[in-house]
Amino acid sequence: MKKFFIIFILLQTMSLNTGFARAELSQPIIRGIYVNPSTFNSPLFPKLLSLVKNSDLNAMVIDIKDDHGHLTFQPPKDSLYFSTSRPYIKNPAALIQTLKENHIYPIARIVVFKDHVLPVSKPNWSFKTSLGIWRNSRGDSFTNPFLMEVWDYNIGIACLAAELGFKEIQFDYVRFPEKFETFENKLIYEKGNFSYLPLNEGQKRVAAVTGFVKYAKMKLTKYPVKMSVDVFGNATVIPEAPGIGQNFSQIAQNVDVISSMIYPSHWNPIFGIQKPDLEPYLLVKEYAKVEKGRLGKLTHPPTSRPWIQDFTATWLGKGNYQIYGKGEIEEQIRALQSQGIHEFLLWNGSSKYTPNVDYTP
Repeated sequence: MKKFFIIFILLQTMSLNTGFARAELSQPIIRGIYVNPSTFNSPLFPKLLSLVKNSDLNAMVIDIKDDHGHLTFQPPKDSLYFSTSRPYIKNPAALIQTLKENHIYPIARIVVFKDHVLPVSKPNWSFKTSLGIWRNSRGDSFTNPFLMEVWDYNIGIACLAAELGFKEIQFDYVRFPEKFETFENKLIYEKGNFSYLPLNEGQKRVAAVTGFVKYAKMKLTKYPVKMSVDVFGNATVIPEAPGIGQNFSQIAQNVDVISSMIYPSHWNPIFGIQKPDLEPYLLVKEYAKVEKGRLGKLTHPPTSRPWIQDFTATWLGKGNYQIYGKGEIEEQIRALQSQGIHEFLLWNGSSKYTPNVDYTP
């Protein structure tokens, strides 16, 4: 029965008009920051609280499943997730209460398919080679988006976050590894129920990613939470990215919020801009025009809340990057506002944000 149910879900992903109804949950305009779990037991966290309280920011994106695959708080010892947990957040209930008292909107970030932990205990849920678990050049391993067992594992964490009191669940790394199409034939993995679909390999990957999003949305309807998904900015400006399985329109129609990662530093030359990191206003404005057009074609478009850059991309090399400070951040915000986008999230991996920024210029 479960097999036929999931095939039904998968077949629905092939249509652009089958999105689940979204919960009508009123909320203010959200402008937030990413909070690294390492800050919770350091002097930095009170400073982050003060930053949000004393500015036009009002939200924090907090890792509940981090980039390594660890749960960032410890559930009861009989929990499925206890062995992969770390006590970064020592008292989740107290954290939620602190955010509530300070009128801060809590968003639970869950890194989905990039996972260094789960493939060790469940290698058949991952991608393998003849030598063991596959890892990319950065040492990252991924779980297999084709497998419903992996979906349920991650959605179970989302349910825990909802039960803790988070107001929004944000799924990140909802995709296959980058350039997957160039090396997939060298890997050992299963396609699960997707092997039954009459699609080419790229279309199957898109169906898997979209299927996960639809399934997660359905599972979370019993909680009073919104659901958001992070996507590559590049996936918005092309019809779809079948290599990683992201179709912007299909994902967007099944979420409450879509958060494209549009950091100027992360683009190759585009929109006629040869060095995007040096042109944050123009890059973000031109991107926003494209996104606005794509969302405008959906019957029930989600809220756009892009990720913008509050870090300096020195790795781009001399002449290709600039120091990102107050001016560069405000230019990105102003560019979004020029296209009617008033929500955004600031990314800095170490959670060290530029002071004195006007977040509503």
